[in-house]
Amino acid sequence: MEFDLRSARSDDSLGVRSLLDAAVLAVDDIDDRIAAGDVLVATADGRIVGVVVLDSRPDVTHIVGIAVQRRRRAKGIGTALVEAASRRGPLTAEFDERVRPFYESLGFEIEPADDPGRCRGVLDRA
Repeated sequence: MEFDLRSARSDDSLGVRSLLDAAVLAVDDIDDRIAAGDVLVATADGRIVGVVVLDSRPDVTHIVGIAVQRRRRAKGIGTALVEAASRRGPLTAEFDERVRPFYESLGFEIEPADDPGRCRGVLDRA
């Protein structure tokens, strides 16, 4: 499957929100994050099929949320989004234990988070 990656634009807001809602991910300030360049999208056939929302800080970028359309999962979209985000520098993420294999496959160093069933990970390719 072919897809393109790019920074989200203001007119992508509804598509980004819909995809995050479908993945049951609550992310605040989407419009502000898009304006700041902290939202990357994967598109196919003119539609948003994947999204990663970031919180960029001077020394590290945190993955706030990542979602891929259910029928498009396991096709490299999530991997491509994280790899694009990692070009900004070190990445951190906090996530449910059930998605740990995804983060491990990308090379994140993972440890348990404070909340049961949650993990935190760091990816630093420097």
